[in-house]
Amino acid sequence: MTPHRHDPDAPHASPDRSAGRRAVPRSAVRRRTLLGLAGAGAALGALPALPALAGERTPARTPARATAPSAVTYRGVYHHTVPDEWKNDPQRPLLIDGAYHYWYLYNADYRAGAEGTAWRLATSTDLVTFADQGVAIPKDTTPNGDVWSGSAVVDHENTAGFGAGAVVALVTMEPVEGANTQAQYLWYSTDGGRSFAPHGTDPVLANPGVRDFRDPKLLWDAERGRWVQLLAENDKVGFYTSADLRSWEYVGGFVRTGLGVLECPDLFRIETADGEARWVLGVSANGKPVGLPNTYAYWVGSFDGTTFTAETDEPRWLDHGFDWYAAVTWEKHADLGGGQVDPTTRYALGWLNNWDYANATPTLEHDGFNGTDSVVREITLGRDADGGWALFSRPVDTLAARATHVHELGDLAVDGELPLDFAGVAYEVTTTVRWERLTTLGLQLRRSADGASHVDAGVHGDYAFLNRGGVPHPDASGTWTESRSPFDPARREVTLRVLVDRASVELFVDDGRHVHSQLAFPAPEATGLALFTVGGPATFGGVVIRDFA
Repeated sequence: MTPHRHDPDAPHASPDRSAGRRAVPRSAVRRRTLLGLAGAGAALGALPALPALAGERTPARTPARATAPSAVTYRGVYHHTVPDEWKNDPQRPLLIDGAYHYWYLYNADYRAGAEGTAWRLATSTDLVTFADQGVAIPKDTTPNGDVWSGSAVVDHENTAGFGAGAVVALVTMEPVEGANTQAQYLWYSTDGGRSFAPHGTDPVLANPGVRDFRDPKLLWDAERGRWVQLLAENDKVGFYTSADLRSWEYVGGFVRTGLGVLECPDLFRIETADGEARWVLGVSANGKPVGLPNTYAYWVGSFDGTTFTAETDEPRWLDHGFDWYAAVTWEKHADLGGGQVDPTTRYALGWLNNWDYANATPTLEHDGFNGTDSVVREITLGRDADGGWALFSRPVDTLAARATHVHELGDLAVDGELPLDFAGVAYEVTTTVRWERLTTLGLQLRRSADGASHVDAGVHGDYAFLNRGGVPHPDASGTWTESRSPFDPARREVTLRVLVDRASVELFVDDGRHVHSQLAFPAPEATGLALFTVGGPATFGGVVIRDFA
């Protein structure tokens, strides 16, 4: 039996990256040395040797490498990717004129080594397939330079004076690099968000003399009839209010230390299925130094228009993998005509990358781009096993319609390793596994023909895991190969839902209570799939494979 790629002694501690996704000021990260194919290839990591759980060490294996650049592609089959060059932070989508409008940070000059981002627009009616609409906010067209993350709103009541229905965006710009000049600037659109014009060259919210002052998130406080802005201010999320989106007043802040810069803040109200309501405050944070994720941290609590009060000191995490950053959430409407908002469900989307190795990808040479997003999720609020509130995730329901074939395999008994009669590079697998006594169980994804390389997803003891150490992946240090989330072994049952694409794997555990998102770059010819157990048998119940290729 080929040992699965899981290391119970895999490191969890992080290098000191306490500044969050940017260990240096944001502008400096934009100037990171560009990795061309040679650099990216050298940076792709593979764990050299993993101990088998039976106790014997297995020899190091070299994962299969890709064939000639002209013969393969790593562009996702059902994931949104930038058409060319570079993308990073998603910007919150809005439903406008029957389509979701999704902006993201884009650098057209990435491979030339030039800095700076614009807002590029894509539209979608199903949140699976996106149509590129080009640049909506260009970079370097005002004295303030390029545009960073922010958020847009539809100003239905013309509070800002640009006309009812105008799309108003607040974005961070930094006129003078490294001089405490990050500030918030207003751009507006009168053509449904397809193009924006600047509202002058002065900020609507000036920098008070601090380094980190960015990522504005806007929401409408209907109860008080005013706008609220959240801002990333190092280890604080600042709260500001305005009647017109132009003049802002500071009203309070939410502080948490030890998680780096609390970037890309998010705030929303959500109800349970039985109508109980809570507010959720989310941030993109770095918990690596203390063995926590580097993704979307959130707190459940209450919001009174000026102050967010968390019910717990410690955050929960919407993703336990290594590659789900700068995530945004937004409203789910009953229909594309802008019907009633579902108070129990929100959409969510993250950038599939990590600033620790953002340039390490074979997509540069093979496809001429660097930038992939996660699948869109639907998130709901429910009780965790400990009785506390938690968010649950599931892939957007329209993804099912994208499947080209559905393979229903039923219940499969597994004791050891069971290769399946399936081959593919883009698919979804779902199963509920039950057992009496074993050590480990899971799936071998994107398995090579000789069984030597694969990505593993499953459960070991008291945690679920996703391990990319057996295939090429972006972390040259070999540190970030296996992500983990807690699991109660006394249950002896787990539901696994795994989304596989050409360069990514997303694992949803137990109805999405825990999710792991990772980049991985298996050889294009690695198309196998197998189930496995260690230390005893299990029944993989109701196995269904949806092929998206």
